[in-house]
Amino acid sequence: MEAKKGYRASAIRLLISPDKLRRVAAHIRRKPYSEAVAILESLPQKGARFLRKLLQSAAANALVQNKNLDEDMLFIKELLVDDGPRMRRVWPRSRGKRDILLKRMSHVSVVVDEIAQAGE
Repeated sequence: MEAKKGYRASAIRLLISPDKLRRVAAHIRRKPYSEAVAILESLPQKGARFLRKLLQSAAANALVQNKNLDEDMLFIKELLVDDGPRMRRVWPRSRGKRDILLKRMSHVSVVVDEIAQAGE
């Protein structure tokens, strides 16, 4: 199995539900880097801040590894949002009972690649 090419960045245990993050991620999949950052800056959701920071980290990794690369040549090749662990909290109810409140976390990984290599 061939390793996936591209420049990666990942974030684990983000305190946001994967479903909420996937809704934001759907807006930027397979888009050029500059367009994706502009979309994320205009979205009001909490997940947009997480994804913008992660995307900028992947682009910085690409620019460090390849000095003659330009940000305009990058596009989002892959964007995965997976379930993370769940924190369980006790939620007091009436008559001494309780409910369990699940705080869901997410693992996100992004791969950016050069537009010229997309056809290869």
